Amino acid sequence: MDLDAFTAVHRDEWERLKALNARRRLSGAEADELLRLYQSASAHLSLIRSVAPEGALSASLSTVLAQTRTKFTGARSSPLEDLAGFFTSSLPAAFYRLRWLTVVVAAAFLAIALAYGIWAGGNPAVLRAMGDDEQWRQIADSGFVAYYSDNPAASFAGQVWTNNAWIAAQCVAFGVTGIWVPFAIYSNAQNVGIMGGMMFSHDRGDVFFSYILPHGLMELTAVFIAGAAGLRIFWAWVSPGPKRRLAALASEGRSLITVALGLVLVLLVSGLVEAFVTPSDLPVWLKIGIGAVVLGSYWAYTLIWGRRAFRAGQRGDLVESDAGAVLPAR
Repeated sequence: MDLDAFTAVHRDEWERLKALNARRRLSGAEADELLRLYQSASAHLSLIRSVAPEGALSASLSTVLAQTRTKFTGARSSPLEDLAGFFTSSLPAAFYRLRWLTVVVAAAFLAIALAYGIWAGGNPAVLRAMGDDEQWRQIADSGFVAYYSDNPAASFAGQVWTNNAWIAAQCVAFGVTGIWVPFAIYSNAQNVGIMGGMMFSHDRGDVFFSYILPHGLMELTAVFIAGAAGLRIFWAWVSPGPKRRLAALASEGRSLITVALGLVLVLLVSGLVEAFVTPSDLPVWLKIGIGAVVLGSYWAYTLIWGRRAFRAGQRGDLVESDAGAVLPAR
């Protein structure tokens, strides 16, 4: 068989097959044509391999046929498409589902922190029980501020990021216990409240807020989101609804582990703010303004993209082909 003549006769069919492979969507007629050309090209490949099994033409046509099989068997999306879907659909929908519970967790945190701040700031004996006056004075005068600039900014950002991401991941992963999230929220609120009360008792309240707010607006919000995710997982265990208990827990866990992954990036941003903006020489109003812009960007992303994805039926869970179908509870 003359391969050059054979190629010249069938080249247009193969080029048409390539063109159909490249299209994102096919009409019914085009899908039928794709299948017909695939069958024809498969026969052509068999003939070519009988003459030149290791030739360039054989390899090229094999590649085209492999692409066609992928096309009509419903191949999975590409990694880039999956990544885009995560950030435009799955993640904002998962954040959106937690919006009100995040506010509730934030309110509880602030109430606890405020109570401890008033208690510690208004009762010198409380602070003396945890350290002597000289220690607290040193922290108020220089230690609190020095914490943000003692280490190089890049390494400090990495340290803060990994520590906070670990706390957030624990809240999501251990939320099913029903104990871990309240404990984490309470202990963090206690620490913030006592530190704030100490700073105010030494007339350094302005320093406290000027150093805690630029990064803390987003950093603490990330902790609240992680706590809300953990509580939702716990509630899926307590009240599974129409699903079986384990199925409800698995579904909620898959949906909200998305939150833990998203918070890694959110906390990276807050870590960069804490390392590079909080200790900087920028005006206080600008530093707090940068923190407010970061927080506002998160809520805009959640409320705009999240609402859109949620209304489209996205919940942050895997698609059924990946997650598997489940039976309803009897």
